[in-house]
Amino acid sequence: MRIVTGDDIKSTCSWPFAVEALRAGHLMPPADLRDSLVENAGRKMLVRTAWIPGLASGVKAVTIYPDNPSAEPPMPSVQGQVLLFDEAQGNVVAVLEGVDLTAWKTAGDSALGASFLARQDVKRMLMVGAGSMARPLIDAHRTMRPSLDHVMVWNRSEARAAALVQSLEADGIAAEVVSDLDAAVSRADLISSATMSTEPLIRGAALKPGTHVDLVGAYTPAMREADDDVLTSGRLFVDSFATTVGHIGEVMIPMQAGVIGKTDIEGDMHDLVQGRGSRQSAEEITVFKNGGGAHLDVMIAHAVYLALEGR
Repeated sequence: MRIVTGDDIKSTCSWPFAVEALRAGHLMPPADLRDSLVENAGRKMLVRTAWIPGLASGVKAVTIYPDNPSAEPPMPSVQGQVLLFDEAQGNVVAVLEGVDLTAWKTAGDSALGASFLARQDVKRMLMVGAGSMARPLIDAHRTMRPSLDHVMVWNRSEARAAALVQSLEADGIAAEVVSDLDAAVSRADLISSATMSTEPLIRGAALKPGTHVDLVGAYTPAMREADDDVLTSGRLFVDSFATTVGHIGEVMIPMQAGVIGKTDIEGDMHDLVQGRGSRQSAEEITVFKNGGGAHLDVMIAHAVYLALEGR
């Protein structure tokens, strides 16, 4: 059994590597997925399992402590490990650091979705939220859409937005802090949102034609980042029907209200990768709900493990 550290993952992964691992994984049969979530005083423990026939199986166990980034010293809000099993023999082949793997699979998932749904000529990106996933999402999207040459950052705390902008500018990326979210939404070609919000932040009325909206943050039945107009004004896709429909407030709440139905979701990542969905015009709005799932962790973990083993 191999112990795979965060440094191992960092030395192995790149955004093209992560996106390709996810693309290849979605050419395999759909995973059998099981989730368990428990909560205590706003803190959560999430255990997710996935079995991808012909590829691998795995278990991801993480804790989610929203206050950790504000602690002294700061700690990641998400911490945990991934167990990777050999699909043929059933033995554990690797234990991988979950925090580092989460960033690669989450941002890689959004970037892969955008590779099918965002316009080729997107210029201006809006990052809603300045937490631990903000920089990976910006880097992943800019890798898959090199035309992105300006990043706007909105966050409830402008200090954290300013810190992110400063780090982007230090790397030669044009960036700015924005305080008027509606105005920033109306300027953006690609919007990525990764917050802990339970109330919609992005309003469909503010979207301009041709925008791609990448919704990452909502992962519980009570959480939302976009209002009903966002979901109804564009073509809606999810990364996995199994991890979004009936599980995540972003789609559950409008479904329960009769605003959308399951048939309004045009496809998931298997459909996109296998050629059953794509952007159809420059003017249409596209919406992608990144719901995550252990199958994505297994795809990245398997690719990292093979690379480290020289296979």
